[in-house]
Amino acid sequence: MRDFYDVLGVSKDSSADEIKKAYRKLALKFHPDKNPGNEQAEKNFKEAAEAYSVLSNDQKRSQYDQFGHAGVGMGSQGAGFGGGVHMNMDDIFSQFGDIFGGGSPFGDIFGGGRQRGGRVKGADIRIKLSLHYEEINKGVEKKIKVKRSVVADGVEFTTCSTCQGQGQVTQIANTVLGRMQQTSVCPRCGGNGKTVGKRPSGVGPDGMIKKDKTISIKVPAGVESGNYMTVEGQGNENVLGNAGDLLVVFEEKPHQYFVRDSENIFIELTISYPDAVFGNKIEIPTLDGKSTLKIPPGIQSGKLLRMRGKGFPMLRSSSKGDQIVRVVVETPSSLSRGSKKIIESLRNELSQIKNPYSKIDL
Repeated sequence: MRDFYDVLGVSKDSSADEIKKAYRKLALKFHPDKNPGNEQAEKNFKEAAEAYSVLSNDQKRSQYDQFGHAGVGMGSQGAGFGGGVHMNMDDIFSQFGDIFGGGSPFGDIFGGGRQRGGRVKGADIRIKLSLHYEEINKGVEKKIKVKRSVVADGVEFTTCSTCQGQGQVTQIANTVLGRMQQTSVCPRCGGNGKTVGKRPSGVGPDGMIKKDKTISIKVPAGVESGNYMTVEGQGNENVLGNAGDLLVVFEEKPHQYFVRDSENIFIELTISYPDAVFGNKIEIPTLDGKSTLKIPPGIQSGKLLRMRGKGFPMLRSSSKGDQIVRVVVETPSSLSRGSKKIIESLRNELSQIKNPYSKIDL
């Protein structure tokens, strides 16, 4: 898959306005009405729309800059626009019609050859999904119960009298530049082209009811708080029965031992003074279970030890981060009389060692 910046012919530090202008130029060049029967032009048109859908969104662009194509839309269940040049033409016009002034964006340029109002969809649903570190480490399949708005059984619809079923209304205004035509979404039907007519008792004026649905999603290993997955067609329906999307935003549950920093994890390990002096092999927790850590002799409190490959997997990659262990040497607060004599003897012995700070007056 080509780099999205290369597709639009812009640099990685281009502004949002520059990206928008570059996309508009390509969309005009490869528009299907201008290139009838040209499959390559249609492919280029979709490719440009896919690139713009990511680079025009700050969050998606940041993920793309960090992870490349792997970070765009999470998972395999209809994830955003990250799965290749497969965008539906109606979705393209619905998503980006505002760039060209709304409505049928190419009507004025190509003589309005095809109606491009776009496939009007219902509202998206956004939920949060909390994950344990162990689930993030391995990836997990989760079942989510979602309350969706769906068209009630027995509802009848009529053609919108305002837009005559077109979903759009056109207004002509006289300006200093002459007569200007502006197309916008029909205010009565919201672009659906239909309004609710007869409806069963107990159904609201919008013809919708709420229903619970259980959806199974596969969460890839390595996600972080703020990452999200788009599950197409599992949002709220509109009167046409077209559903929006379900946006699943991930968040991490606090862990008993670990603190996360990107793909690395940190843990604090308290050891005894004898272990610090002589060294030891200590079994400590990791994301994959317990593992043995070698404590070198003479280690100082605050020293960081690295356990390579014991962190989180990088998203869509076989590489893993590290586990960083901060060693803390414990000082006993109470000692037996015998232990005190041993420590006192040790202090006398250590006092014979030259101390570079011994002559400093405090």
